[in-house]
Amino acid sequence: MTNDMPERPSAAPVPTRRIRLAIPSAIGAVLVGAAVGFAGIYGVSGLKRTPAGDPACRAAVDIAQRIAPLAHGEVAALTMATTPLRLPDLAFEDADGKPKKLSDWRGKTVLVNLWATWCVPCRKEMPALDGLQAKLSGPDFEVVAINIDTRDPEKPKNFLKDAKLTRLGAFNDKSAKVFQDLKAIGRALGMPTSVLVDGHGCEIATIAGPAEWDSDDAVKLIKAAVSPAAAGL
Repeated sequence: MTNDMPERPSAAPVPTRRIRLAIPSAIGAVLVGAAVGFAGIYGVSGLKRTPAGDPACRAAVDIAQRIAPLAHGEVAALTMATTPLRLPDLAFEDADGKPKKLSDWRGKTVLVNLWATWCVPCRKEMPALDGLQAKLSGPDFEVVAINIDTRDPEKPKNFLKDAKLTRLGAFNDKSAKVFQDLKAIGRALGMPTSVLVDGHGCEIATIAGPAEWDSDDAVKLIKAAVSPAAAGL
């Protein structure tokens, strides 16, 4: 039988070896991609810490250190602030389309939460956030859950209504810039993301991923963050 293919030169083993090496590399890329996708959906622990900080936020780091022993059980994944950090003045809108900023809550401890209707863990977490708002909202604390759906603005409102989550404000940022602002300082690695912020806009703790926010563990920790002295810390 005639072979019309050109005869392989003596260096033929080299490309063969390259093909063998490319196969595990491709598998590795798939595995890395899967890991990144998992992190994007469920969030990851071990948030990036910034090397420098805002001296005006040292009190928030002190609170973080004092309440750290309470970060167990349902809130064990919280990462406590170790460096003074003032959050960007996040800009978004309320249910009526009026502009809001994080600084509008100065003087209150705030749990800032980023969520989206396309994020399954976010949707599962929302009733717990609504429950936390029902238990602790007042002059000293509030949950500020900001939706970052970028298409139908009515979808998140309908979700809250259909799920009977009446305590949470329908805040939203259709541009999702709030996520990018937190990502830029290493505080948003996936969805959902939550940051516990003191009355000066400084980070106390951050969590990447969902939590049972209306659990006894979470309520006790947040009460202590609002008033460490009252909690005996």
